[in-house]
Amino acid sequence: MKEIILDTETTGLSVREGHRIVEIGCIEIDDLIPTQNKFHCYLNPERKVSEKALEVHGYTDEFLSTKKKFSEVVDEFLNFIENKRLVIHNAEFDLSHLNNELTLLGKKKLNNENVIDTLALARDKFPGSPTSLDALCKRYRIDNSERTQHTALIDCDLLAKVYINLLDQKEPTLNFKNEENIKAKLNSNVTNQYYKKVIKPTEEELKLHEEYLKSSLKKNFF
Repeated sequence: MKEIILDTETTGLSVREGHRIVEIGCIEIDDLIPTQNKFHCYLNPERKVSEKALEVHGYTDEFLSTKKKFSEVVDEFLNFIENKRLVIHNAEFDLSHLNNELTLLGKKKLNNENVIDTLALARDKFPGSPTSLDALCKRYRIDNSERTQHTALIDCDLLAKVYINLLDQKEPTLNFKNEENIKAKLNSNVTNQYYKKVIKPTEEELKLHEEYLKSSLKKNFF
């Protein structure tokens, strides 16, 4: 199943205070394996970035003033995520900002029924423990040294790895009817060492295993 790992950066925390999106990052995964499809853009929020937000992502008013407005990328964005499940860390925050932008343009809001919130997953799995993206990277020994500031695509890449760990799926889920497609995806992504290849036993190994089972089952362990 195709899913979209999504992250946004904004001018501030609350849409009620008029804060807007300044960056959107999306990475597509298919059966938990990243594809080559990505969506990324910086946006002109048409307002000033708050001091706290500037400390988080570092995008200045001057830098953002030359970027496209959300209205100029909205159709491309919606086409990219269409009919795909969204995976977001603290989904309430990102959805509130995205739906605010869509409402301003008279567009239909995103449905949160097709959204997985990894923050909720982490809180259920590790009650009482820190569940920030950095904390989860540390728990799963995921290298987040490049995350000196919050940027959407870097956060998406880290979240994809965290998401797989939260599902206890460090290896791609197997659908033996579609094994050749899985092999092709793995081969096309050989630079990504995080996702393991599936290694099948040889005929000799299978034969030895069968002989071992036959000899073991003859023994009475009780």
